[in-house]
Amino acid sequence: MTSGAGPVGTRRVAATREQILVAAERLFAEQGTAAVSHRRISEAAGQGNNTAVGYHFGTKAALVRAIVRKHQERIEHVRGAMADRSDRSTEVRDWVACLVLPTTRHLADLGPPTWFGRFSAQIMTDPAYREIAVAESLHSPALLRATDALVRCLPELPQEVRRERRDMSRLLLVHTIAERERALADGGSTRRASWEQAATGLIDAITGLWLAPATPAVPDAAREEIPHGGEEDAS
Repeated sequence: MTSGAGPVGTRRVAATREQILVAAERLFAEQGTAAVSHRRISEAAGQGNNTAVGYHFGTKAALVRAIVRKHQERIEHVRGAMADRSDRSTEVRDWVACLVLPTTRHLADLGPPTWFGRFSAQIMTDPAYREIAVAESLHSPALLRATDALVRCLPELPQEVRRERRDMSRLLLVHTIAERERALADGGSTRRASWEQAATGLIDAITGLWLAPATPAVPDAAREEIPHGGEEDAS
């Protein structure tokens, strides 16, 4: 494939790459990464040459990374501004908002239909590509800043509880956004009228999760034995 020379060729290459990114994001979001081939992406992007994806991006992993970066650059800008405004806050909710609102506002700004929420849910549950999303997040200064600030605001919790709630928060964030996006795409009703309202519900839920009491774990061997059958059973 020849891209041409000069500004015209450069613009043509950029347009082709964008068409491929949009088509791949939609197909990955709707069908998962494993089910979608380079050929299908090229066809969906309107490329007559079925090798276009490989030519412009190489591997599927590189394509996934390019989609993540395309969105994260915009989300990072919003999160950085929010982190600046919340800089001195010691409120858990303020820093949870820094984790939630940049993504929901980005999706709202894109306008329907969007696919990034479902795309994110797909790759976060795919062992082959999950590490790409995790690695990209580690290169987000605003995300790391908001996460560190959140940890400093939290009450004392055992490390295993913090790790557990971090995982719960991530799942709640990723999949709630994906489900709302899916409902909007299918033309169904949603529980919240807008992305901003959906974000409010998410922020409330995740804040409550982090501030919930932690019940000390009871070793299995110390559990009270519950009788089965006979006269000792409760009536």
